Amino acid sequence: MNQEEMIRDVRKRLFEMQDTGYRDFHARLVPTVEKEKIIGIRTPILRKFAKEFGKTERSEMFLKVLPHQYYEENNLHGLLIEQIKDYPTLIGELNRFLPCIDNWATCDLLTVRVVKKHLDTFTEEVERWLASDHTYTIRFGIGMLMRYYLEEHFSLEYPEKVAKICSKEYYVNMMRAWYFATALAKQYEAIFPFLEEKRLDAWTHNKTIQKAIESYRITQEQKAYLRTLRIK
Repeated sequence: MNQEEMIRDVRKRLFEMQDTGYRDFHARLVPTVEKEKIIGIRTPILRKFAKEFGKTERSEMFLKVLPHQYYEENNLHGLLIEQIKDYPTLIGELNRFLPCIDNWATCDLLTVRVVKKHLDTFTEEVERWLASDHTYTIRFGIGMLMRYYLEEHFSLEYPEKVAKICSKEYYVNMMRAWYFATALAKQYEAIFPFLEEKRLDAWTHNKTIQKAIESYRITQEQKAYLRTLRIK
């Protein structure tokens, strides 16, 4: 089976899993993707397919194909990357794939748990992603700091890097706010000065407070004080 035949076969399988009602609903959640490029597959179903497909030789051929035509092909690509066990190979595939991501959902789907064994050096990759000029590469980098560096591997240098990101992109700044709201829940004393000293731009500052107030992990006393820090 050549590459073209493989792609046709994968698309046939993907369309067999299509739920048009879900497509119409999900298309509204990812406005940066044209509706015609969304097949409409629920994530648990796609994950199950990816797990089976990842065991075949065709999956290696699929990973060589970029860019993809359909939203779910990108999501499948990300789910296949997650199955890579070799760390250098994983990083190489991420660096190929990240510039092709065109929406927040595909970006946030990637958890790449293998990096948990390499957190001491993984920050070097994250720093390069944070310095990117591509919206979803930056968002992915922030997401990795939020996922893996807010507990035992926390260092104040990480929120400082996120605070210094200067972007007008909604999906970057929304992730920055999500990062700081989560960081408040896990490292309140270290993170609180970023808000008290107004070290974030006004939009991200206020969105962080909003998301923190919505969190069940922030105490009522903390929420009450956070409300007084809103920038008007």
